[in-house]
Amino acid sequence: MSIKKLLPQLLTLLVIILIFGFFSYNAQVNMENRGLEFGFDFLAYEASFDIQFSLIDYDGSHSYFRAYLVGLLNTILVSVIGIIFATIIGIVVGVARLSKNYLIERTAAIYVEFFRNIPLLLQIFFWYFAALRALPLPENAEPILGVFFLTIKGLFVPAFVWNNLDVFIYSIIAAIISIVFVRLYARKKQENLGIQTPVLKISIGLFIILPLLTFVLGGVDASVEIPAIKQLSQTSFTYEGGIKLPPELIALALALSLYTATFIAENVRAGVQGVSKGQKEAAASIGLTPNQILKLVVMPQALRIIIPPTTNQYLNLTKNSSLAAAIAYPDLVLIFAGTALMQTGSAIEIVSITMLTYLTLSISISILMNWYNKKIAIIEK
Repeated sequence: MSIKKLLPQLLTLLVIILIFGFFSYNAQVNMENRGLEFGFDFLAYEASFDIQFSLIDYDGSHSYFRAYLVGLLNTILVSVIGIIFATIIGIVVGVARLSKNYLIERTAAIYVEFFRNIPLLLQIFFWYFAALRALPLPENAEPILGVFFLTIKGLFVPAFVWNNLDVFIYSIIAAIISIVFVRLYARKKQENLGIQTPVLKISIGLFIILPLLTFVLGGVDASVEIPAIKQLSQTSFTYEGGIKLPPELIALALALSLYTATFIAENVRAGVQGVSKGQKEAAASIGLTPNQILKLVVMPQALRIIIPPTTNQYLNLTKNSSLAAAIAYPDLVLIFAGTALMQTGSAIEIVSITMLTYLTLSISISILMNWYNKKIAIIEK
């Protein structure tokens, strides 16, 4: 490499090192002046604060690291829920935007323009402080389908109580492996013989039948625990049993899903419209049905346009979940970068860990989506 090309890179690297060194030295001096020490020993100390919603066992006697794990899992939970529902809603609305039915198309367009032009934080406030606050108290709630209870204190749903859960998990893993082999076989069959296999129907059947066999053969036993009303005091009621989804989680998941779905819907619409009309007409001329045209001609080409911008929306949704602190949902920011930071005073360490965590989550999503994007790419020979 010539000096002319190497010198600008060395100068850039030197400037970056100097900037990083300046801020590091400045932070060290300020911490020494305030009597603070840099380190991560605080992670092993007792947290001494409670968390209302946790996917793992936690109480105030656990460490700050345990509190960090609680916040991380809560962040991942709302992000996964948001991504799943945003994708489903986005696909449906995106296809509806292309409908020839005027009412369906206009309804989808109004939805997109309404939700994407209102700030996300305001939507979170609406669902939490307006919509969910209008729900009845537990003692006044009417059951939904006899087993679901939606109240001001959250959504209470039945829970499965498992016996020999390992066998059931193994059956699901076996079903997934079987589905992979079916897809590979179907692809080879289509490439060699031009014959299609109903992969979706077979996959659904395998995913249902194999786990059900564990019940039929007696390897797994499960019972359903239905929520039941419980009086805590003379004026306070709640439900015990089942699973409780707190209103903060519901409000945040709704806002993130409905907001992000508007952008995914536009990505879907742009992707489908990016496939030329001649491609569809040529597919129809050789006798393909509308479903086959969509599956074999339109979507393989449209996904190349849809996936990259949709990846950005998944990343935005994950990062936007940090707005949960506004309604006291115990995510990573509220628990770790909020309560833990105020108690320990270890601002640099905690903020660095929080930033690195979000960076890791975002990079993981990017790697997964980029892998899928390359997998579905049409390779020109």
